[in-house]
Amino acid sequence: MKKAFWKEAVVYQIYPRSFMDSNGDGIGDLKGIISRLDYLQQLGVDVVWLSPVYKSPNDDNGYDISDYEDIMDEFGTLQDWEELLEGLHTRGIKLMMDLVINHSSDEHAWFVESRSSKDNPYRDYYIWRPGGPDGKRPNNWSSIFSGPAWELDETTGEYYLHLFSRKQPDLNWENPQLREALYKMITFWLDKGVDGLRMDVINLISKTPGLPSSGDAELGGGGEYYMNGPRVHEFLHEMNQKVLSKYDVMTVGETPGASVEDAILYTGEDREELQMVFQFEHMDVDSGPSGKWEVTPWTLHQLRGILHKWQVGLAEQGWNSLYLNNHDQPRMVSRFGNDGEYRVISAKMLATLLHTLKGTPYIYQGEEIGMTNVKFPVLEYYQDIETLNMYREKVTEGGADHETILNAIYAKGRDNARTPMQWDGSTNAGFTTGTPWLRLNPNYSEINVEQAVADPDSVFHYYRKLIALRKENPIMVYGEYKLLLPEHDNIYAYTRTLDDEQWLVLLNFSDVAQSVDLPKELAAVKELVIGNYGEASSDRSVLRPYEAGVYRLGK
Repeated sequence: MKKAFWKEAVVYQIYPRSFMDSNGDGIGDLKGIISRLDYLQQLGVDVVWLSPVYKSPNDDNGYDISDYEDIMDEFGTLQDWEELLEGLHTRGIKLMMDLVINHSSDEHAWFVESRSSKDNPYRDYYIWRPGGPDGKRPNNWSSIFSGPAWELDETTGEYYLHLFSRKQPDLNWENPQLREALYKMITFWLDKGVDGLRMDVINLISKTPGLPSSGDAELGGGGEYYMNGPRVHEFLHEMNQKVLSKYDVMTVGETPGASVEDAILYTGEDREELQMVFQFEHMDVDSGPSGKWEVTPWTLHQLRGILHKWQVGLAEQGWNSLYLNNHDQPRMVSRFGNDGEYRVISAKMLATLLHTLKGTPYIYQGEEIGMTNVKFPVLEYYQDIETLNMYREKVTEGGADHETILNAIYAKGRDNARTPMQWDGSTNAGFTTGTPWLRLNPNYSEINVEQAVADPDSVFHYYRKLIALRKENPIMVYGEYKLLLPEHDNIYAYTRTLDDEQWLVLLNFSDVAQSVDLPKELAAVKELVIGNYGEASSDRSVLRPYEAGVYRLGK
């Protein structure tokens, strides 16, 4: 296993709209981020991943890009961005930008040209098809954001494909001119000094030729024809050869529906594609047969089984990205921990998991202070397009029960992650002097950065310790992972081993004490490396509620 900075790094994701507002318009911006760089330096992170800040009409909060080489007015200017980059680099922090190249905005100049006529030079930059008999759509694929994945454009009388919003037409990667235009754009940012790229839904860029329908239903899924498609590895290898290989750059691909076997192909060091991927299998652990909105109870057996499979599967080739929440997922302490009585303890336990498994840990803004899910009392308070489309489809049009769907939104809605960052207990949590674009979680008076920084026993300071430990102990990065107690209902236990050093990790995922029966050879504990109760229990055969302990073993 080769050593690399991106394996040793800890990444912090910023969702710019919700991080810090500098001008009182209620929307986070680049100058706001700049004003908080000392906080990130204090936390100790190595890389900041910035969700999209490019020009965008904001149909999907910046993931619909109308100009790849300019900055959204609400966020600031290219000069502000350059100041941010310099501020990060001065503090020894790298910058990873979000790369959204499966689709663009329908307001991008390429699409404006593409839709203007069938013989326009940009027509083939997107995926156009004539309708079938009786004006039927080209196939029965459904959009990931609900409804059909095809939109009829009246100018030319043809349909264009949009796997997400109708304002996010899919780019046609089969077109070599389109690929060259994208590579030129990526080079523009890398030449400016960007250190990394997080590639949005990158495994959707190759569609099966002929775009066949999925099953016989009027509206099918279609994922089997566009996830991990036939030319995706060819395209990624080409991008690597033409652009990425020429820079010392960190890459992670968002790959919904990817298996361990797929991930090895994307991230194998000899394949020259990507360095790591975000897989979603553990993010579906509480989803029912009909998808994420059918919220079902999860068990540690399920979650541990998935994480273990990926740890073992990518042990010798490829590399894991470690995360439990992001801008598209609910808050991890509400989902996998206990955001009530044991909020602080369980947030620390989950942090221990993420920083002691093998892979690169990703921290999502607010995770480091234990921010929680929000329960807005009325639907009108929600802003997320996926949530609102789903509600319309299920309740307004489908007649589903309002309370049932609202509870699903409380559990899984993307706005859980997007409520503004909670800086202090003042009005609007110190996020803005204006009216915030999305309402705050009302608990900001108790859960905020000012309180966390002042409390030496806070979630924030526990994260600082974990990050510092990673810098000092190569075993946390490169140590071999081995599962213990695979049948235990409530404890996730494993060892990490590097050369003659061995660590033992014990994690209680329940709110009651759990007994631990470890093999005798693991009984010789030298010291507690870190624990979320502050001190080691005199009885290691019992773990307290949500207790996490990392022990150095040896005679």
